[in-house]
Order: sequence, then structure tokens, then C-alpha cells
Amino acid sequence: MMMNKKLIWYLKAQAGVLLFPFGLSLFGEAVIQKGAGQPYFWLGTLSLIVINSGVGLMIESGLISGFPRDTPSETLPRPVEKV
Repeated sequence: MMMNKKLIWYLKAQAGVLLFPFGLSLFGEAVIQKGAGQPYFWLGTLSLIVINSGVGLMIESGLISGFPRDTPSETLPRPVEKV
């Protein structure tokens, strides 16, 4: 079950990392089309959806939950031994 959780985390993180720059590229293309006097609304709208999806997936996978650990004890500090 832990391997499945790590795989889901990895896929979400990678999808976010790939979607964000793809959305920026679509946005740039929409700006170019607007400057050329061509229709740009739907491409611009799609680019904003893709950008927000990428950012949302990156935040959900990494900043809120972090990398999934094998055991909860790894996140706890070790007790200090007195000599």
C-alpha cells in the first residue's frame, strides 16, 4: 500500500511539473496570436486552465504532504542521549 501512495505522489508531482510549462507555452502562443490579430480567446483560456492545474498538482503533491515516508518515525526527531 505504501508503494501505491508513493507512486501516486510521484505521478501527481510529475504531471504538475509537465503541465505548468506546457501551459506557459500555450499562453505565449495565445499572446502571439493576439498580436497577429488572430482569434486567441480559447487558446488563452486553455492555457490558464493548464497552468492552474500544473500549479495545483505541484502544491498538492509536494508542499502540503511532502514526500511519502515509509514510517512515521522517520519524521520525528531522535531523542538526545545524556552522557
